[in-house]
This record gives sequence, C-alpha cells and structure tokens, in this order.
Amino acid sequence: MNTHPLADAAQRALQVFLGGNQLPQRWQGRTRFVVLETGFGLGNNFLATWDAWRRDPQRCDTLYFISTELNPLPHDELQQVPREPAWAALAQQLEAAWPPLTPNLHRLPFEGGRVQLLLALGDARDWLPELVAEVDAFYLDGFAPARNPDTWDSRLLKTLGRLAAPGATVSTWSAARAVRDGLVTAGFQMEPAPELGGNHGITRGRYAPAFVPRRAPARAAAPSTERRAIIVGAGLAGSATAAALAAQGWHCELIDRHDSPAQEASGNPAGLFHGIVNAQDGTHARFNRAAALEIARVLAGALHDGVPGSLDGLLRLETALPDAAAMQAVLDRVGLPAAYVQALDADAAARLAGLALRHPAWFYPQGGWVRPDALVRWFIAQGGERVQWRGGMQIDSIQRDDEGCWHLKDALGVPIANAPVLVLANAGDALRLLGQPDWTVDAVRGQLSFAPAAVDTSWILPRIPLAGAGYLLPPIDGMAVFGATSRAGDMAPELRQADHEHNLAQYRKLTGQAAPVDASALQGRTAWRWVAGDRLPIVGAVPDLQAAVARPIDQVRFVPRVPGLFVFTALGSRGITWSALGAGVLASSITGAPAPLESSLLDAIDPGRFIARQVRRDAR
Repeated sequence: MNTHPLADAAQRALQVFLGGNQLPQRWQGRTRFVVLETGFGLGNNFLATWDAWRRDPQRCDTLYFISTELNPLPHDELQQVPREPAWAALAQQLEAAWPPLTPNLHRLPFEGGRVQLLLALGDARDWLPELVAEVDAFYLDGFAPARNPDTWDSRLLKTLGRLAAPGATVSTWSAARAVRDGLVTAGFQMEPAPELGGNHGITRGRYAPAFVPRRAPARAAAPSTERRAIIVGAGLAGSATAAALAAQGWHCELIDRHDSPAQEASGNPAGLFHGIVNAQDGTHARFNRAAALEIARVLAGALHDGVPGSLDGLLRLETALPDAAAMQAVLDRVGLPAAYVQALDADAAARLAGLALRHPAWFYPQGGWVRPDALVRWFIAQGGERVQWRGGMQIDSIQRDDEGCWHLKDALGVPIANAPVLVLANAGDALRLLGQPDWTVDAVRGQLSFAPAAVDTSWILPRIPLAGAGYLLPPIDGMAVFGATSRAGDMAPELRQADHEHNLAQYRKLTGQAAPVDASALQGRTAWRWVAGDRLPIVGAVPDLQAAVARPIDQVRFVPRVPGLFVFTALGSRGITWSALGAGVLASSITGAPAPLESSLLDAIDPGRFIARQVRRDAR
C-alpha cells in the first residue's frame, strides 16, 4: 500500500485545514466555494470537508474540491483504508466513484452534483499551472520540505497566487520557514497559528498581494448575474449543455428548428463512444480520453434510467502495430491502466467479440454504444423545470442590444426569444448565425446501413461494438447496424446504393464474411457531421473579430470575446463521446465555476484558436 500518514487524520483535517481556513463559516450563504488541495493521499481532508458541508445548514450551494495526487491508491487499496466512523458512508461513495487512474482531471460529483471532486492525477507542479479556477481555500500538503521538496517548489507556490480568489486563505501543518517565505512571495500575508497537539505548527495566511498580476480572463464568464440562457440546437451538444447549466441553477430555453429534439445526426439509431490511444499521448488523445471517461460516468446514470445502450466495452482493431506486445509497450509508456484500455491479441479480442478476428485490438472496458436520440431526451429531462423546450423555431438572425441582452428573430423580424447568454449548439447553422467566421470547418456526409437481423441468423454480429474498418454493432432492436461512409462537402440527402455497398465491404473486413444480403435490401440514414480541420470540437466564448483585428493576440485565452455569446459545434463523428465534457466545459465558461479540463486542452478546443493561429502565422 502507498505510504500516507494515518495518525490523527481527523484532528488534523478539522483543525489545520478546515479550522485554518475558517470553515465552515467562510462558505456559508455562498453560491459556490472552491477548495484546492495539494496531495489527495487517502482522501481524509476531502471526506472531512464533505462531512462538514453536509452538517452545515448554512452551507454553500455547491462545494468544489480540487486535489492533485501523484501516487493515487488503486481501488482495492482505497477500500482497505481505515476511516473515521462518521465518514464511513461518504468513503463508500468515494470508493464507488473512484475512476481509472489515468493522468487526467477526473470529475466525481456527489450529492446530486452539489459536491464536486476534481481529482488531478499527476505531479502538482504540472497540474497547478493547468487549473482554471478561482480558489477560496488552499489545503497544502504537510510533508516537510526536506522530505518532499517538490511539493514546496517556489514556482509551485507562486502559482497559488494566480489561482487565488480575492481574500483566499491557505493553511498547512508544515511550519517550515521555507514554506512561510514561499507563501509570502506568492502574495499571502501569514498569520500566527496554534500548534497541533504540541507536535506540529500550523502555517496559515490570507491572499493580499501588493499588486495583482495580469490574469487570463475566466474563459469569458457571462457578464450578467441573471442566470438565464438560450441554447439553439437540440442535439447532443445543446441538450447536454442545457443539463449542465441547469445543474448549476440556470434556466435555459432550448430552441430548435425541428418539431422534436435529435432530428439530425443525433437521430441515428445507435452510436459508439470510446477513447483513443496515441503513442505520443498528444492533444487529441488526452482530450478524447478525458471525454470518454466523462461520458462513461454520465451514461452509467442514463442507462440506469432506461436509455438504450451498453457499457460492456468496445473493441477497436489495430492494424498499424504488429502485435499486442507492441501495443502494451505504448500503454506502459503513456501510463494507461487496464481499467481504461487493454491491448489484446487477436485470439483474446475474438473471444470478447464472439467472432473470428485477424488483428489485435484495443479493448475499452468503459466504451460501448447508446441510442443518441434517447440520450438527448434524457439530458433534457435532467434539467427538469429549468429547461424549456421550444421546437419549430427557425432563427434568421441574432443581435445583442445595448443592455447586453441577446435577441433571436425569424426571417420576418418577429422576436423568438431573448436572454443575456446565448449558446449556439446547432452544428453548421451556428456558423451562419455567426456570419461565417473564418474557421476551418467542413460538412461531412455519413450514411449508415441497417437491416433486420432477427429473422436471419446468418448475420455475423459481435457481442460488443467492433470498430476499425468502419464499425459494427451488436444486434439492436433486432437490427444489424453498421457503417459508415464519410464524404466531405457532399450535401445530398438521399440514400445511395453505392454507399450501402461501401458499408457492406466494411462489414466484410470486420467479420471476414460477406453479409447475407445485398445493398438493395438495406435500409439506412444520412446525416452530416461538422468537422474542424484539427479534428477537435469548437467549444467556448465566441471571439470578437473586430477587437482581435485591432489588437492581435497569439495566446488563445487572451483573445477578446463577444459578451454573452458561446458556441458548441464541430463534434464530428464523436458527438456522443464529446457531448458531456464539452457541455461541462461550456457551463464552467459561462458560470465561472472551476473548469473540468486543463488549460492547455481548453485552448485546443477554444474557438479563439483560429484567430491565435492566424496571428502566429502572420508574425512569421
């Protein structure tokens, strides 16, 4: 088992970290309160804080607890940790939610989302510069600097000043002079504090810098205190965003041109979700992994509520690497656990799939399939009375008035809706409403195929979804579902026999056998995926093009923004996988809550990236 201090854990948590930060008094009556801890360890400080929040009738609406941990406990060891009896039930909830130990920022919600643990697995020196949050209280790891010098790195302590909210407090049970001096340099005024049990001094302070350094904007938080938004587009992006905002107490009008939700790409009979593996573990791999972990957590609740789908895993064939040993070497180098992905030889993969395979495969235990239109309806239902659905609304124009309110009108100029915050989550039509900005986004036509399989046992269908050369799903409502084509710039809506033939060829590559029907017997569906040139979604506050031209900026987070205007589009073929994380990112951008994604990945999906890249190109 990892070595962490156990003695006097409850006393230390209550006296040093809660008492040292004047909790619970300081969170009382607030909408949210944010704690940042360096060193999650056994989770005692989190459990103590959560327990104190539950016991306080004047508690804040939402408690965010961000914590870094370089050496997280495996799930089986976490279950063996002795706990204070008062924390036992909370500890069981923590154990049940414990994520695959990937190097990510993991969001674990409790109390119906009113307590949020953001667990950053990795070195605190790497994570603290990446966090996007305004922190009200800091819990600093108490190991002495001589034993754990990395935790007290002077550059790390300076980062606390960037994260500190006005009046933020800090506390630790290390009384070392180096700790105090480092915190003073970071802008904290230190205060005398009592000793803990005669053995340890308490170091505590309050953020009161002589000058406030320039900060990046909080991802363009909404300018209005009125928590009301319009969301245009009732597919996966829009419905997930409505649910995420409603969870933070916002009221949303969800508007779509169709009479019912999920009528475009979100209306397909089934879709896949899973992460990816990349030897370099670059931006795409990291974002997709974060998104896959989030949607798996969300879908556990959705499937429990009756949304059709499966979380039994997914296989993705590997044709570039020679064997499972080479694949495992990649996993070892990146540090990805078996709970997230496994490298299987062809025989092992075939046993999972229930059909013969010629290639090794990546197995994603938390991957699977879901019916996207049912997921959209589930997202909307999660918002309850805070989400109002309005269909059959064709929006012709958007405009912001002098008082900061956005107005939507139809082609005749008739008002449709207004609100201080507007989210465009309507795929390619968002670009039209934005005046066709110079973003690299293409429409990609996809056609999938399906046919009745229950009456024909000669169909070869896998037990779990199989992807590689196209994809093939298990039997869904007695249907064989497979596909799909991908053709950029093709806007023809009609089904094509040639595309069915393409999908049949993909079926044969996956199964090694010809399908029992020809293309003329297949049914299908066409839809358009909007894809950015860098193959990442576009999520965040819309840039102010005129201001950006007047003052070129090559850092994404400093690009000027249009107040109250946000976009969530270009989900490509990963709409299911990206929906929940993208919605969480957008909601945090609007409300100013801690972001569920690190800053470098926020930059990668931010709509301001296109302007920043152009500025860098022009400067060469």
